[in-house]
Amino acid sequence: MALTLAGCSGEGALDPAQTGNGEDTIKLAEFPDRPYWGDTHLHTDNSIDAFGFGVRLGPEEALRFARGEAVTATTGGKAQLDRPLDFLVIADHSDGLGATRRLYDAPRWYVKWVIGDETVLRWYDMMHEGPEGSQRAMAELITAAANQTLPPALSDPERAREGTEDIWNTQLGLLDRYNEPGVFTAFAGFEWTLMPDGNNLHRVVMFRDGSDRTRQTLPIQGIDMSVEQLWDYMAGYEKKTGGKVLAIPHNSNVSNGLMFETTMADGSPMTAEYAARRAAAEPVVEVTQIKGDSETHPFLSPNDEMAGFGVKGWELGNLPLTATSTPDMYAGSYARSALLRGLSLEARLGVNPYAFGMIGSTDSHTGLATGDEDNFFGKHTGNEPAYKDRAMQPQNLGTRQGRFGWHYLAGGYAAAWARGNTRAEIFDAFKRREVYATTGPRMTVRIFGGFDFSDKDWSGDWVRAGYTRGVPMGGELIDKGSAPTFLISALKDPDGANLDRVQVIKGWIDASGAMQEQVYDVVWSDMDKRPRTARGLTPVGDTVDRKKATYTNSIGAPELRTTWTDPDYAKGQRAFYYVRVLEIPTPRWTLFDAVRFGFELTGDALKDAVAQERAYTSPIWLKPQGSKSQGKGTT
Repeated sequence: MALTLAGCSGEGALDPAQTGNGEDTIKLAEFPDRPYWGDTHLHTDNSIDAFGFGVRLGPEEALRFARGEAVTATTGGKAQLDRPLDFLVIADHSDGLGATRRLYDAPRWYVKWVIGDETVLRWYDMMHEGPEGSQRAMAELITAAANQTLPPALSDPERAREGTEDIWNTQLGLLDRYNEPGVFTAFAGFEWTLMPDGNNLHRVVMFRDGSDRTRQTLPIQGIDMSVEQLWDYMAGYEKKTGGKVLAIPHNSNVSNGLMFETTMADGSPMTAEYAARRAAAEPVVEVTQIKGDSETHPFLSPNDEMAGFGVKGWELGNLPLTATSTPDMYAGSYARSALLRGLSLEARLGVNPYAFGMIGSTDSHTGLATGDEDNFFGKHTGNEPAYKDRAMQPQNLGTRQGRFGWHYLAGGYAAAWARGNTRAEIFDAFKRREVYATTGPRMTVRIFGGFDFSDKDWSGDWVRAGYTRGVPMGGELIDKGSAPTFLISALKDPDGANLDRVQVIKGWIDASGAMQEQVYDVVWSDMDKRPRTARGLTPVGDTVDRKKATYTNSIGAPELRTTWTDPDYAKGQRAFYYVRVLEIPTPRWTLFDAVRFGFELTGDALKDAVAQERAYTSPIWLKPQGSKSQGKGTT
């Protein structure tokens, strides 16, 4: 009933709680009491590329779907989540917001004689040929954006301003209608699309505020800007409105090393001012999504047997494959190496530009925020389930070479530990980095760091102990001359697979100033039957039936917890620790497709059709005595 009223009422009839940031609207827990699940990176028909690829679902359908309603996908068929999400950021591209939709709806004579651009007219005709022509037009458009050759009709901010203002204000009204403190949170946001030479430096911009403040700004274009100009825009918004905003770097695996550089963009040494601005503006990064996984790469982490997840296809080059990647670029493209670089830069500058938490999201361009393997609706409408052979088809958005449908992951989700489901509470969890990423499953993962935790804490109120005697994920510990200890808890997704193991990934700067990393298996299922060997931990097993796309929970464990103390601590060490949780092997969406549609996966696609889904927590940082705090949660 609440949803029906919210969806049908006019904006003037809204409860004031819906239009604000949610403060003082619901009763809050004393401490963050559960993870709230959401997607911060969803595109609708207002995105220039999504509409061009064929999506016809708008912001309202996206909100209804995220709240658990059934909608009809663009290519037909019922689409519905098994479990609703708790929050959503509709992050349509600010560059050319709504441009392809307006172009498609315009009379041809207007495009020919008033716009008067032959390339735009050709794209217009291709879009009207049907889905295949539209997809070809968008492939060309993306390549043009990468090469900075977009026609002025699609790139001139002055031409776009009127359309942007109309779309933005309409969407803000929709967000308020579907926003319901305590039940579902609808955030204002957009995707800022800096892409020099096709290298993805996009950010999702996410607002804490209701429409009383967000109506005082408009999304800004990013294609010809610098990231410092984005931060200027954010600072200007906060000064003007008294509101709050943050940016989320995403999809770093296709940045060709530019997302996490050790220098300024012009190659000059990074300054402390730049580092501080970046850390403040960008407290979290998107580490996993449909276009692959950006935690680490086997080249960077050769001793990590689980490092190859979600890298196939995406390691080849930048987003449109206009430039190939080389191994020397990888360190600037993956989160673990960025965290290590942050420690090194902090030792030199006194501030860490890469002290970020980690989340997942979808980057779906279908209007459907689903990260479930058995409910994957594709990256864009050109590979929705209506295309039964989508797993084997070329899918690169620019050149159409090198990447195939099976390279796409089903998506990712963001989990935020918060005291309640409101804009203010969830945003603040992002800001203090008390968030984590999963590749889709909804595991409940928690870590606290301190110096006096013990196994006895598990028999009492261990969450209270964690907050009062230590720090949660995203927090900072100041070295006290003894090894830090961590309370680590992981629960399986109630509707998903059992857990294989829990690992701690430590990165640190050694006495010589070199960057080091280590993966520790700290607790796993059937510990008495699965010993460590010279080759590592004995595998958990594999129950997947490749012929039926099924598995059983006869292996693994529903819950894993431990108290772990760093065995390699050294006094004065600058370090970070994050937790990686692995499920038992389960079918990927490609195997579900093969069984459902009756075709065979071949070669590498078949080898990759079973995977171990995972979660990554935000780190806890260990800092030397005298270090300056960069965030909340320091002890």
